[in-house]
Amino acid sequence: MLALEFPGCRTLVDALDDAVNHASTTEITDALRNTLCRLIRTQEVELPACVYEAHPEHYARRELYRSEKHGYCVTAMTWGPGQGTPIHDHSGMWCVEGVWRGALEITQFELLEHEQRRYRFNSVGAIQAGPGSAGSLIPPHEYHSIRNPSDDAIAVSLHIYSGPMTQCAVFAPLEGQWFERGDRALSLDQLH
Repeated sequence: MLALEFPGCRTLVDALDDAVNHASTTEITDALRNTLCRLIRTQEVELPACVYEAHPEHYARRELYRSEKHGYCVTAMTWGPGQGTPIHDHSGMWCVEGVWRGALEITQFELLEHEQRRYRFNSVGAIQAGPGSAGSLIPPHEYHSIRNPSDDAIAVSLHIYSGPMTQCAVFAPLEGQWFERGDRALSLDQLH
């Protein structure tokens, strides 16, 4: 179900439908990552104008498409200068994330141990990703943070989740490598 029509939306949906027809999660995410990179670089798809508008208080999440047949969701995220996420998970769902415009700094974390709501993570590296690059997260390797490192430019990314992403766990720093887990309901910003 398309939330909003935009130039190339049918091209995007057809390409994503084709990619999710693979047998394993790894094959699906590989196909989606390659598909996203190609579509971003060839500019066959023109995202709606509203995804280039940052929200002044937080990064914006706008659902562009939800597949009734395959279950996946496509969400555009708009990152104002300096906006980002805490360390978070994807509630056990796979995800492919592609940078459409600007740059994003993605830091991945390895879960070392946890006790009740206290989690210990090790940062396993950060990358700065630019337009046309994409990565995937497959549980249990889903812990990461995302941030727009720019002081003045907006970044836009496209995220394909295996299902509707309505909540996640977020991790607030305590001391050293220890973080406290919290649960966050995720909302969507208006499309217009």
